[in-house]
Amino acid sequence: MQPRRIRFNYPVAALQRHFVQGDLVMSHMIAHLSAVFPEGEDFFIRSVRHYAGQITDPVLKDQVKGFIGQEVTHGREHRALNERLQQMGYPTRRIDRLVHRRLKAAERRFSPLTCLSITAALEHFTAVFAETLLADEQAQELLGTTEVRSMLLWHAVEESEHRSVAFDVYRAVGGDETRRIRTMRVIRFSFPIAVTMNTIISLFSDRAAYHPVRLVRSFAALRHSPFLTRAVFRRLGDYLRPGFHPDDHDNTVLLQRWEAELFGERGSLVGHLH
Repeated sequence: MQPRRIRFNYPVAALQRHFVQGDLVMSHMIAHLSAVFPEGEDFFIRSVRHYAGQITDPVLKDQVKGFIGQEVTHGREHRALNERLQQMGYPTRRIDRLVHRRLKAAERRFSPLTCLSITAALEHFTAVFAETLLADEQAQELLGTTEVRSMLLWHAVEESEHRSVAFDVYRAVGGDETRRIRTMRVIRFSFPIAVTMNTIISLFSDRAAYHPVRLVRSFAALRHSPFLTRAVFRRLGDYLRPGFHPDDHDNTVLLQRWEAELFGERGSLVGHLH
């Protein structure tokens, strides 16, 4: 699990306003999630780094270094994308400031161990959605052939690679099952609400959202989203099971496939590596 030195570019004319196959709601939702990532990744890094000195297992220590390196790169690349999305009319800077304030408030309110449990829970969310993207052709088709698709596929691979690191650090430093499960119960409720509300707020700034037929059709299409299936919700819910571990769901074959497709000898993203 090594950080990849990678760069993406978003030329001015390269993205349509509604870049997720012209879908109004999904474009705003993906833009919102991208806006959340930089501050979120920084929070994850701080939560794990706080306990890095207490890790004695050499394998886990090495994984923590890889985790931090990958998350730093994720934050940087999402900031670049977010600037392009801001130019396109998405309120990514406002969301970035809001997330920064909320996460700093959480760090003041909660103990470092609870912050680590929040990180482990949110890493499960991102890993489940990442592996859904990598495994579902319909999910990949939503992103078309733009640079956003390339960036999100790379991000999905690395989220899947390091999905268990924060979880393993939490267990290694004495995190218990009660706190872990209680934290996920709260996040499982609050995170989707936050995404929904902020997506709706973002839509208010888009003139296209005031076309009632288009808006209703776009919301209706969410029923068929590959990211909102029963299988996805079951995997998210697995975290609440006592004794759960992220590696209970084997992703080895999936990662091998995408590492070859993206970074193999003729991988589609080899030219993005530095």
